[in-house]
Amino acid sequence: MLPHADTYEALTREFRWQIPARYNIGADISDKWAARDPERIAIIHVHPDGRTETFTFRWLSETSNRLANVLRAKGIERGDRAIVYMPQAPEVAVCHAAITKLGGIGLPVAIVFGPEALSYRLQNSGAKAIITNTQGAARIAEIREEAPELKLVLSVDGTHDGAEDFHALVSKASPSFTPVETSPDDPGLMLYTSGTTGQPKGALHAHRVVLGHLPGVEMPHDLFPQPGDLFWTPADWAWAGGLLDVLLPSLHHGVPVVSRKFDKFDPEEAYALMAKLKIRNVFIPPTALRMLRSAQSPRGRHDIKLRTLGSGGESLGAETYEWGKESFGLIINEFYGQTECNLVLASCHKLGVSKPGAIGKAVPGHDVAVVRADGSVCDAGELGQIAVKRPDPVMFLEYWQRPEATKDKFIGDWMLTGDQGIKDEEGYFFFVGRDDDVITSAGYRIGPGEIEDCLIRHPAVALAAVVGKPDPLRTEIVKAFVQLKPGQEASPALATEIQNFVKTKLAAHEYPREIAFVDAMPMTTTGKVIRRMLREQT
Repeated sequence: MLPHADTYEALTREFRWQIPARYNIGADISDKWAARDPERIAIIHVHPDGRTETFTFRWLSETSNRLANVLRAKGIERGDRAIVYMPQAPEVAVCHAAITKLGGIGLPVAIVFGPEALSYRLQNSGAKAIITNTQGAARIAEIREEAPELKLVLSVDGTHDGAEDFHALVSKASPSFTPVETSPDDPGLMLYTSGTTGQPKGALHAHRVVLGHLPGVEMPHDLFPQPGDLFWTPADWAWAGGLLDVLLPSLHHGVPVVSRKFDKFDPEEAYALMAKLKIRNVFIPPTALRMLRSAQSPRGRHDIKLRTLGSGGESLGAETYEWGKESFGLIINEFYGQTECNLVLASCHKLGVSKPGAIGKAVPGHDVAVVRADGSVCDAGELGQIAVKRPDPVMFLEYWQRPEATKDKFIGDWMLTGDQGIKDEEGYFFFVGRDDDVITSAGYRIGPGEIEDCLIRHPAVALAAVVGKPDPLRTEIVKAFVQLKPGQEASPALATEIQNFVKTKLAAHEYPREIAFVDAMPMTTTGKVIRRMLREQT
């Protein structure tokens, strides 16, 4: 979707949205390429034993048609919600294609969520179908009575725990299906997003969300796609980062995607996978990058041929930025967005849009600013809240059955992200932290990112996360949770050494007054540190 241009300024000047009057996600990601080049590879699946299996666009189109016929025969209709509850697998792409071809709303749920979280999503969404695996079917069996609207449970692992056999039913269905006509503004996808209070909210997206993501994928991956591109991410496809930053845009462009289930991110397995399959494009969240950094360098051990490395979801930091150049010989392009309005800021080294510590500039087609509490735009260098102006093709339609929450998300036409940031005179944005992550100490407002970046420069530190701890004198003090590198031993002396290291590198008011050593950092499957869990330990 991005025009050919040699500079960011030209790209922004020449860009125009190309949103057709009729658009359907499923037809786009499967049928389009099946008609043009049916044997083109859509997905390369890596089995747990290391064996690889390829799946073509013909397979994706026909299998999703078969599933759409199964769903329709089972009473799933236009507008119905259907949950996709499984880890990375070719069937995930099939499910989203089939559900949207049918006119339904695909609802991805990460397999790490247990019965309670799943029960809430089932009840809140009123989902009528769920497609899962053995693990998921067992959980659903525990709570099925709590979801009276649930009509159908399919398992890719066969008949068990009340689930019907996905593959048996699909194999008997017709491979022909005419997708329902949908406008780009019709709902097609819903992703639940957690806030700081209350239950998660369902961010309802229109079919256009895939088209809206294209510039935000193309820019940080140096004008993706290029010949020979092959995309992989360790981020679960149930999250916006995996589904909308990688899987669906890649399939739109006819670029194959690597599917590999990780129960837990393993740096050595990640290095080996990138080398073995000659992966060209990756999206790796900052925490996972720091885990790669803490492992042995891949140089001389793995023949990695990356063309682009994108990262987002939290602040990358200058230290990891510099490590990327040294380890991979390329610039890590940062990008930014959130479930409600994703990939609106990005870097692009190829166009000269790259600055250590910055999360990029506005992606062409998006109007992004830092605003004050009254909605007025901040001056350059002034701290405020990052906001995106509507209308925008990537912006959510509403929070499911939460009109007041939807209303509260906006000030005028500005959609508030809840993230504190700064925009400099060159147009670069800097992420400071979530509203609830910013620490107020002795009158100072302190973002955790800069301190965490400094902490991981210490030779003993593998990972670090910083939160505010309530304090009667200073309002809050900075508390750091530190995971040490193998072979390092926690001690009061080491804690003092780390504190002094930050004090001399940054500023006296920013150093962590308390340090807690942890064996492992609480993280989401997308690689974000769960600071809420750390705050509960203060």
